[in-house]
Amino acid sequence: MRFLKSDSRLIGVLLVLAVTQLVGWGTIGLPAIVGRALAADLGMSLPAVFAGTSVLYVSMGLCAPWLAKSFARHGARNVMVAGTVLTVPGFILLSLAREPMLYFVAWIVLGVAGSATLSTGAYIMLNEVAGRQAKNAIGALMLVTGLSSSIFWPTTSFLSDQLGWRAMCLVYAAMMLVINLPLFAVLAPRRKVAGDGGGPLKSSPPPAIPRSTFSLVVAAITLNAFVNFGIGAIMIELLRAEGLAPAQALLFGSMLGVIQVSARGLDFLGGGRWDGITTGLVAGTALPVAMLLLMSSEGATWAVAVFILLYGAGSGAMAVARATIPLVFYDQAEFAKAMSMIALPLNLASALSPPLLVGLLTQFGSRGALGLTFVFSCATVLILVLLGRRRPEVVAATVT
Repeated sequence: MRFLKSDSRLIGVLLVLAVTQLVGWGTIGLPAIVGRALAADLGMSLPAVFAGTSVLYVSMGLCAPWLAKSFARHGARNVMVAGTVLTVPGFILLSLAREPMLYFVAWIVLGVAGSATLSTGAYIMLNEVAGRQAKNAIGALMLVTGLSSSIFWPTTSFLSDQLGWRAMCLVYAAMMLVINLPLFAVLAPRRKVAGDGGGPLKSSPPPAIPRSTFSLVVAAITLNAFVNFGIGAIMIELLRAEGLAPAQALLFGSMLGVIQVSARGLDFLGGGRWDGITTGLVAGTALPVAMLLLMSSEGATWAVAVFILLYGAGSGAMAVARATIPLVFYDQAEFAKAMSMIALPLNLASALSPPLLVGLLTQFGSRGALGLTFVFSCATVLILVLLGRRRPEVVAATVT
């Protein structure tokens, strides 16, 4: 944990981001739990309900390149404050939805807000504070944010049972005003810029990264995002398709977050000895093994448990890899631009994945959804092998 000692500001930043990312990701994951209630109340099919999450990710992806200039000009703190304010009307609109049109409008608003507040903004803020040490800081952040499903799936289930899903959305809007907004506005750091006195000095530009290498980075991150976001969104329905009772499926699904956090902890405790590519190679091999096991197990309880263990460990560590692979190739000055460019295809894949996988699940059962994610997981590993051969020499030397 040397990086925490090297800059005491990181401790405060990590606390702010841990809470806000936990709340941010946890609240927008509500379709995984109340999807059937939404479908019944709004007169929509289950795949159409999950398409709301797709609209969210499309909105996030389309806004990301535009927000790149705002992150560079105003810093992550100001952009994330504005995004948090916009989240509130998004949840209010969702609570008022009586037909599909307003339902999708609500997800557009939440997507625009999420582009400013979720993941990319958090990584940029950590990069502003930690620079090259951002990989370890991101790993530390993910130790907490990986619990979002484990905390908010049961929370969403409880609130929807007690209050109904509409009132639950209003509770989530209030959480943005009471928790996230004050944390960003009061405790999040203002970015130091060159010329402020004590700001970072400009260094000589790093060697240009070939366009083909950037394309491979985008492909690996996008394919894995398709798998992780898609399986995460349909996990409960996937387990039910395997023959588990609803309560048992929720129990197994809720364990996923704990396992993901444990896997992220292994990378974090490694003290940064692995870069994002190495983490991805080790973790990525667990995903196709997990899916192959579940496809061939005929829904046996032991196989479901092993699947949750392998998939949770692999997807948890891969989340760190997705966020830190760009650090292998880009310095502090270029990181925000690279992440914003990657966010578009990443979020589009995340948008397409839930409805496509739930459609395959509906039409062909669990084997359809698992088969596609198996192919994508194998492709991700192959691409990471190619990226491993393209590491810049200076970076490869620092991580050995």
